[in-house]
Amino acid sequence: MEKQYFNLMQLFEGYVRNYRRMNLSHLHNVSMFTKREIDYFAQLGEFLGFNAFVEDSKFDKLKGRSRPMDLSWWKWDARFDKEHFLYLALHLERESLPKKDVETIEKLFSQTDEGYVPHNVIGIQYIESAERIDYLNKLILNKNRVQGSNVLIIYRFFDNEFDLQRVRAYSITPDGLSEERNAIFNKDQSGYCYICFEEEYVPFKKEENPF
Repeated sequence: MEKQYFNLMQLFEGYVRNYRRMNLSHLHNVSMFTKREIDYFAQLGEFLGFNAFVEDSKFDKLKGRSRPMDLSWWKWDARFDKEHFLYLALHLERESLPKKDVETIEKLFSQTDEGYVPHNVIGIQYIESAERIDYLNKLILNKNRVQGSNVLIIYRFFDNEFDLQRVRAYSITPDGLSEERNAIFNKDQSGYCYICFEEEYVPFKKEENPF
């Protein structure tokens, strides 16, 4: 079947603009952040008409066993097949530990059975610093030349200079890197977390236009 690609940067924009709706604050632990973000994409998949599964699994040929997927979207249409899903529309992984960045990529691009190759891939990965991005993107590009997915990789890392979290999103196709968006993760005066695009972040705009 011909692969069905999404505009993943549009999904990223929705993730940014709706982040405050997740009601996450400085009182929540890492597990709750992971849960709410995965739940957000699970609901999005259902709104788009897919069957969404949290903690799904697919077979990894290199390891010889099934490995979990944080989230999957499957396409089902009884007009074409009443017993089986037509294809895996999306595989999403969300990882908070920077030391697992390569492992996350390996899960998203594992060698698997044909019916489990995702048409679209989203990775949300915390990293130590921006210097890690080039290495990880090259790894994704190499693996995706084989897998042929439509990829959105979202990196998150802390910026000590400005005391906030940077968010870097890259859209990657089988032909290569196609688009980049930069955003800021921070907390409002009530302690609730939000994300906004870098060009819309008011403190940065004030620095550019001090008068």
